[in-house]
Parts: sequence; structure tokens; C-alpha cells
Amino acid sequence: MNVKRELALLDEMTVGQLRQRYAEVFGEPTRSRHRQYLVRRIAWRLQANAEGGLSQRALQRAEELAGNADVRLTPPKAATPERIKCESKATTKITRLDPRLPPIGSDIVREYKGKQISVKVRPDGFEYQGDRFKSLSAVAKAISGTHCNGFRFFGLDQ
Repeated sequence: MNVKRELALLDEMTVGQLRQRYAEVFGEPTRSRHRQYLVRRIAWRLQANAEGGLSQRALQRAEELAGNADVRLTPPKAATPERIKCESKATTKITRLDPRLPPIGSDIVREYKGKQISVKVRPDGFEYQGDRFKSLSAVAKAISGTHCNGFRFFGLDQ
């Protein structure tokens, strides 16, 4: 088996052909349809089969390190300020801890096209002219008519 030729053929295969080749090489089907992933996995296995995989010593060391540890298959979700929630009896509110925002109850004031704009910071979002918005970007879009970064629009991005 010529590994270089096999690797070159992988780049010319369709996703369906790659899935079939994956099943041949690994002995089991794959659920993936990600072309680059399939090419890389098949290439790795072809090279490992041709040149040998990890040494016995490396395999033993890997087993020692793994021990009886629980292995996570997915990384934990990041605890971003927007994801931290406060539970209450009536509703669930998202607590904003973004340091760019003024405290709840404050007004964000800006002049736009000769008009004074005032947006009130509320616990559940923002209020502008009696309407509620979930984000500053939504307020900025309502004012300007175009998509833009709310923090930049109101000068809070420093």
C-alpha cells in the first residue's frame, strides 16, 4: 500500500466515498459528514497502520495517566455574565454583570441626529420610548435603522 497515493486520493473523494472509506479503515460506520474531519481521521489511521501506532510504552503510560478518571466528552459551558441566572418566584431574570453597563435604573444618554436619546437600563433589558428591548444593539437598530453594536453606538465600548 502506497500511503502517499492513498492520501492524495482522499482529497479527490466525495463525502459519501469518504464515509465508505472510513467504514473500511475503522471497521465501523461514522455519523460525521464533515469532510475535513473524515480526511484527517482516515489519513491518521492509514499512516498508523503503515508505520505503526503508538509504542507499547506510550500506550501503558497513557493508561497510567488516565487511571480511573471520568472523561468528559463535551467541554463545560462557559459561565458568561449573560448566562448567570437569578431565580425568583415569579420570573427568571438574567443578571447583567457587564462592566460596560451602568447600574440598573440608570439612563444612557446620547445625541443622535440632533436629538437627545435616553435609554433606561432595566433588570430585564432596556427601555426606549416606552418599548422594551433585550439588548443595546436592538435599541441602536430601532434608533438608527441599521444593525450596529449597541455598546459602540452609545459610546460604552471603552
